[in-house]
Amino acid sequence: MKIMIDAFGGDNSPEEVIAGTLLAIKEREDFTAVLVGDEDIIKEKLSGYTFDSSRVEIFDAKDVITCEEEPTVAVRRKPDSSIVKGIKELKENDEIKAFVSAGSTGAVLVAATLKLGRIEGISRPALCPALPTLSGGQVFLTDSGANADCKAINLVQFAVMAAVYAEESGIKDPKIALLSNGTEDEKGNALNHEAFPLLKGLKGINFIGNMEARDILSGKADIVVADGFSGNIALKSIEGAAKTVMTAVKGAITSSLRGKIGGLFVRKPLKGLKDTLDFNNKGGALFLGVNKPVLKAHGSSKRIAIRNTVLQAVSYAGFDLKDKIKNKLESTGASLLV
Repeated sequence: MKIMIDAFGGDNSPEEVIAGTLLAIKEREDFTAVLVGDEDIIKEKLSGYTFDSSRVEIFDAKDVITCEEEPTVAVRRKPDSSIVKGIKELKENDEIKAFVSAGSTGAVLVAATLKLGRIEGISRPALCPALPTLSGGQVFLTDSGANADCKAINLVQFAVMAAVYAEESGIKDPKIALLSNGTEDEKGNALNHEAFPLLKGLKGINFIGNMEARDILSGKADIVVADGFSGNIALKSIEGAAKTVMTAVKGAITSSLRGKIGGLFVRKPLKGLKDTLDFNNKGGALFLGVNKPVLKAHGSSKRIAIRNTVLQAVSYAGFDLKDKIKNKLESTGASLLV
């Protein structure tokens, strides 16, 4: 099994991407990493590491798509970019089971949709990160940024796809909530009002109703469904709040001698809390709805986050998402709503 990794995606590429990939191959022995990008630069960076060279391949791609470029235009004008060539190879090479990138989210989504194609019956793919919950579990938030404007049927399909994903991840009968501005059934905007009864009417889906953003990490739901605009705002708000809390706690502890002494007694619990709230420990976001696994790591990812996303990709390569999503659309009645 081979996993394709975009060596030139993200703010810290290629150094941190390469380092993270090498950490991943040390942790698991059941895959080969294929680094896509400028071959000469990758070889130069690899020369500074000791690793099993039989498990690292290079797929040459001289161009790079930046986050400043318009995604659709860039994908069409840069066929030799690491994103486009990597995803094209994912489609054409059966040995390659997944693609990982920390690069332009828009470019990854456009390339995946155009080159890989959507799963039959899916109108719009969606980004679905796994977020840590306070109970030590995880919650899937979808869509978290692929589709700013959605129709009700899109939210229904996001729920169905995420349900399959959660089930493949070991969650039996996952609880699904709709992101809203209140928990009452009548809360929400026009989109929520249209989507709510459709979600409630799905067969074989454990829909528990509306959920406020403050409860996303509570563990009350396994999946939270949203349009990409709201989901992305919720995701970034949670990330920002977690960082702010940890910074404030650290500042309070180090601001006085008494605080420093007290900090010695709470160091271990605080480290546990930091690890729980650290999104890097969950890896990247799976792009649900395309024909092979594509994972998007955060643009600021460093080696630990890249390692975890690559390891995610290895695990997801064994998931049967494509056929199970198609079957779930039929069994829930979602396919009749299109």
